[in-house]
Amino acid sequence: MSNPSSHANADPGPLRPYLVIPAGGRGLRMGGGLPKQFRDWDGRPLLQVTVEAFLAPGMPHLAGIALAVPESHVAEARAWSFGVPCTIVPGGDTRQESVWLALRALPDQPLAPVMIHDAVRPFPPAAPLWEALEALNRFDGVLLGEPSTDTLKRVDSLGRVLRTEPREEFFRAQTPQIARLGTWLQAFRAAEEAGFAGTDDVALLERLGLAVKLIPSPSSNFKLTTPEDWERAHPH
Repeated sequence: MSNPSSHANADPGPLRPYLVIPAGGRGLRMGGGLPKQFRDWDGRPLLQVTVEAFLAPGMPHLAGIALAVPESHVAEARAWSFGVPCTIVPGGDTRQESVWLALRALPDQPLAPVMIHDAVRPFPPAAPLWEALEALNRFDGVLLGEPSTDTLKRVDSLGRVLRTEPREEFFRAQTPQIARLGTWLQAFRAAEEAGFAGTDDVALLERLGLAVKLIPSPSSNFKLTTPEDWERAHPH
């Protein structure tokens, strides 16, 4: 497995990764009126905490950041300072549209890696992330994923068990999901033209027949979706 120190001389400025976070949603499953990505996390909005996790020691050095946020929170987000260039754009009606808007706000560097990450996944793991960026030299896209530890049953429409699936073939998709900017732009443009909506970002690459690699990642890289998730993760 790669480690950060081995990349010290292999991180040229123009090819440093960009971070894109679609944070335009209303977070309805969390309850309450404030979007969950802007809820207070030990004195700061969760989205800000998530971004800062990518700026921690041992993480890849970012070339820049693009955040898509609700119109009502654009001014707040533009007041944040991360020490790297950060562009804030109003989000779209869907997550996919928000990603598309943020991608188009990045500098024109088609070969630059772009990491698309969930706003409410504040514990990105450094080692799998370095491994994923390295894998981008051999694949069109890369994502992090958690190995399934459950026994998986395939059932029919009536709930009758058809068979047990080999769980070693199944992973829970996580983020970041990574491709070069030119590849993302091609995939999102093609999806828009076809009216295709993916449940995650690399689904747009898979649709075009591109090669996508999965890097195993720990369960600690989880997403805060429900109040129970928040209670599990929030520092007290």
